Parts: sequence; structure tokens; C-alpha cells
Amino acid sequence: MRTGIGYGGRGPEGCPRSEEAHHPVAPAVWSWPWGPGRPAPARAAVDPAAAEEFLRLHHTECPAAGPVQPRLDQVHAQIQESGTYVHTPAELTFGARVAWRNASRCIGRLYWRSLRVRDRRHVADPDDVAAEAVTHLRQATNGGRIRPTVTVFAASTPQRDGPRIWNEQLIRYAGYRRPDGTVVGDPRSASFTDTVRGLGWAGGPGTRFDVLPLVVQAPGEPARLFDLPADAVLEVPLCHPRYGWFTDLGLRWHAVPVISNMCLEIGGICYPAAPFNGWYMGTEIGARNLADTSRYDLLPVVAGQLGLDTTHERSLWRDRALVELNVAVLHSFERAGITIADHHTESHRFLTHLAREQRAGRITPADWSWIVPPISAAATPVFHRYYDQADLRPNYVHHPQAHTLAGGVAPA
Repeated sequence: MRTGIGYGGRGPEGCPRSEEAHHPVAPAVWSWPWGPGRPAPARAAVDPAAAEEFLRLHHTECPAAGPVQPRLDQVHAQIQESGTYVHTPAELTFGARVAWRNASRCIGRLYWRSLRVRDRRHVADPDDVAAEAVTHLRQATNGGRIRPTVTVFAASTPQRDGPRIWNEQLIRYAGYRRPDGTVVGDPRSASFTDTVRGLGWAGGPGTRFDVLPLVVQAPGEPARLFDLPADAVLEVPLCHPRYGWFTDLGLRWHAVPVISNMCLEIGGICYPAAPFNGWYMGTEIGARNLADTSRYDLLPVVAGQLGLDTTHERSLWRDRALVELNVAVLHSFERAGITIADHHTESHRFLTHLAREQRAGRITPADWSWIVPPISAAATPVFHRYYDQADLRPNYVHHPQAHTLAGGVAPA
């Protein structure tokens, strides 16, 4: 994820000076059984130490926020009374941006300060959550000039949880199982596709690129399905700058990767529904989504069209097919006017980010296995070094329940 597009005014280190209009915010007010009539599990009160650590960070990096002690006194009183507290709009914006800064698996953090934060903490009804998710897609797509964006829905409280989006991304392609065990579409989505069909989805046309519906669940209610309108899902048909046959493969991919099943954790508060996006690095599509044997597994197809010898590994047919598949992805997005990054440029940008953070006196946690691109790794500068290992907050966090739901296992 990276962006060259700023949003609104900001102070030092991404501190907001102005925000879009905000609605009055109050803690969420429902219980969160996984289904109707089931008792909600008890949730611990917000840890005052976590709240204090975040508030001190905010006031240190954003001096315009003023002295921290009055705010600490206010928050401690709120926690003492209700077990939680409410972030100010400025705290939410700062926290969401720093969560991106702390995301150890993301190579594109150079522009974390420009993340656009949509404060929708007053939204909890599934119809409204789905509508706001669609608005997020339209605004983040921005006619092809992708804008890194997060939409933050109601927080969980000690009494009740916030709403949840089951999908791991707002846009995913269905995977339809055949009787012979093969899958039409994305095998990663096969179990989730089974689940949404069990919830009542009739399925799409049956192509390899049918967009799945959103699954949104409010506390104490059954999960509900919402089809994404076509105008909210920008897709890019894939072609190759040299090989005309590539167009005949009928491949495409959606323009905006919006992760939707991670919890945004800020100062001890969990926002279970906080879909966020940057923009694609080409290898995410060309070297993983379309190439992995557990996904679309297209390397043998491309190699065959290229006339490569696939009878033994020493021909390096996989490597050659992989490069051409990635060339096609970058070429197609550029031709369509859609923002995308290549792995060489993004690797250099990440080292620029590291240097900036070091000058600011901060560590930059990074997971080497995710930062190093899945193609031409040793040809990129991020390959040849080690990184700090730390699990910092604020952050975007995967919870076991979210993994289970995105994997297609519905609550019993």
C-alpha cells in the first residue's frame, strides 16, 4: 500500500488539522452473541495502561493536541465508569494512520500520513454498514487514482461488540466446487462460497470472476448478504504488451484491495469492522493471486502459450511464465489508468520509509517473509537486510474469529 495523494490538512507526523464532518459518537450499545438468543461472552474492560500509552503517543507526536494530563484524567474516569472510553475524531484519525505505520507485513507504508479516515462509528445496522462499504469502494477507487482509505464502524465495548464483516476483503471472487473436486474461480474462496450459498446466495453466472456478496452481522442478529453494485467494483481486463493471445485467456482482476476482517486496535479499543485499502503491488496479483497453485494456478497455462519446455524444472519455465504474467498485470493496470506499484520501486520506497522512521527515533517492525517480494527477491534492496520484530499498537489485527468466518466456517 502506498499513496501519492494527500487528503485534507494535517499537522506533524500525520496529525489531522481538519476532518470531514463527524456525527456524535457514543459507545456501541448491543450484546454480541454470534446468533440470536445466544448469550454474549464477557469482554474485559479497556486496559487503562493501553489507553494511556496511546494518548501519550498522540500528544507527543501531535503537540497541537495540547497537554496530555487533562485528557488522561478524562479517559481514566470514563474507563472507571463504563469500562471503556471514546476516541476523539483526531485520536481516531491519528490512531488509524499509526496502525498502518505499525503494520509489519505491509511494504507500502511510506505514505501512512495520507490515509483517509472515514469516521462511521455511529453506523452499526447491517444495511448501513453495507452501504458505507460500497461508498468506501467508490471513493477509494476514485476513477482509478486509488486513495488509501479506512472506514471505521462502531467499537466493541465490555457490554457489547460492534458489527462484523465476514469477508476477508470487500471484493473477492467466488470459488465454485465441481463434483470432481476442481474449483471454478478462486479456490481460496471455495469454503466461503459454500457458506454464503448456505446463507441464501444463489451464486453468480458461474465464471471464474464472480464477485461474492458482502456478509455483515450485527450483534445478536443473523448474518445478512448484500450484493455489491457493479459500479462499485472496478475491474481491469488483463492483456500483454507483446502477446496477443494473452487477451484470449479472459483474465481480469479488481482494482482495489480492501481488507475487511481485521480489527483496528487503538489504545485498548477494538473496532472489529474497519475495512481499509492501499493499492496493489503488481506481484500480489501476478505472482500470488493468479499464480499460486492454491489459487488460479496459471503458470502452466502461460508457459504452454509461450511454448516453454515444462517437462523439467531446469528450463525455469515457471520463472519465465511468472515474469510475463506480472508484465501483463502492470501493463494492463497502467493502460487502464489504475494506480499500481511495481515491486522494485516499492522496495526502494520502503527503505526510504525506514530511513525516515529512524530519523524520527522510531523502530519499523517488518516481517521479512512479507516485505520481500515473491518475485526477483534478491534483485530488490529489501532482501539484503534484517528488520525489527515488534508487535506495536495501534495496529490492524487478525482475530481468530475473523479467520474462522473468512475461511467459510459459520457460527454453529
